[in-house]
Amino acid sequence: VIEINLQDATRRIRVALTPDVAQDGNINGAYILSMDITAEAQARAALMQTRKRELAAQLTSGLAHDFANLLTVILGLQGKLERIKNLPPDAQDAIATTKAAALRGGELLDKLSDVSGRRDLSISAVNVDDMFLNIQNLASAALPEGINFKTENQGVSKAIMLDHGFMQDGLLNLILNARDAIIGNGHILLTARLRETTWVEFTVTDTGPGFTSEALQNAVDPFFTTKAAEGSGLGLTMVYDFAQMSGGRVRISNHELIGAEVTIQLPLRFGIRTKNPGMVLLVEDREDLRLQTREMLREMGHSVIEAEHAKEALSLMRIPGISHILTDIMLGDGMNGFDMARNLLTLGHNMPVIMMTGLPADDPVHQQASSQFPVLRKPFTAPQLAEKFSKVHA
Repeated sequence: VIEINLQDATRRIRVALTPDVAQDGNINGAYILSMDITAEAQARAALMQTRKRELAAQLTSGLAHDFANLLTVILGLQGKLERIKNLPPDAQDAIATTKAAALRGGELLDKLSDVSGRRDLSISAVNVDDMFLNIQNLASAALPEGINFKTENQGVSKAIMLDHGFMQDGLLNLILNARDAIIGNGHILLTARLRETTWVEFTVTDTGPGFTSEALQNAVDPFFTTKAAEGSGLGLTMVYDFAQMSGGRVRISNHELIGAEVTIQLPLRFGIRTKNPGMVLLVEDREDLRLQTREMLREMGHSVIEAEHAKEALSLMRIPGISHILTDIMLGDGMNGFDMARNLLTLGHNMPVIMMTGLPADDPVHQQASSQFPVLRKPFTAPQLAEKFSKVHA
């Protein structure tokens, strides 16, 4: 059994070869079974990175705690020295330098915690044009007049599933790295494009001098930096970590003409965004269906609170900010979803209610519910759920 990459590494294929052995022992040929395992490979990479992070957190947590205590002592002592009167100028300079170094050590500890500590991805449907506009506004404040920054969305027209905060922070980090590399005037370009039906790529290119051979080899290693005392050496490490946790990768190279090029390649998952995402109360007695529907709602951009039965849902109505209710009609023992919804109307709750059901259309309960509320027939897809939500208004 072997695994190979196809189509310029956009697909991962597992190939199993089984010999066809005749009765006399001669081999007539081989049976070949091939399977596309791209999604499996992406999941393996994400799991491996998560395990690496957990191990790194275990190794560094005790050391970081002790180091933080030492820095606290150093800062405290320097503060005492500062308050001593009539110190010579050289001593004041030494105190200020020591304090600055200790504070810098504290910043490094914080960044090390971000890299090695546990941080779960918060996946949602993200519109690339909207994200690029935010990045343009944030980056423009940090770029000098001589550096021109431009974004290009090269065909990513649908919302995609990713961690918006991680992605935006990572791209801003790459843009600021490019700014620091450019000597005098120059250009920075941020692009997004699809690779086949498997990947989405975000690339930052600049017109600086490019990566040295040493940087090409070590750029994503923790604490490697070309900025001397000004750099932490953790920026690209955090970008690499995010890509790995997402099942993707980072490519670092020098551009064909001039400058550096960094590409974040992530698994392509399309999402569905609603125009006005809100907080949805999801009521479903079957855990597997509740989990599946919750993921669909989150992909649409909603936040979700869940209830297993009508009594629990009614108690959750005290939570402020609920914009929609999505409930199954049949909720096992006790009050059904239709009676629960009518109860809520009686109590003065007027947010939109959408019913889900596997009951046939001629069932009396189904007919009763559909006479007052929109009904979504099971099974349904994410686009069908999004369409139903688009027809009701919070």
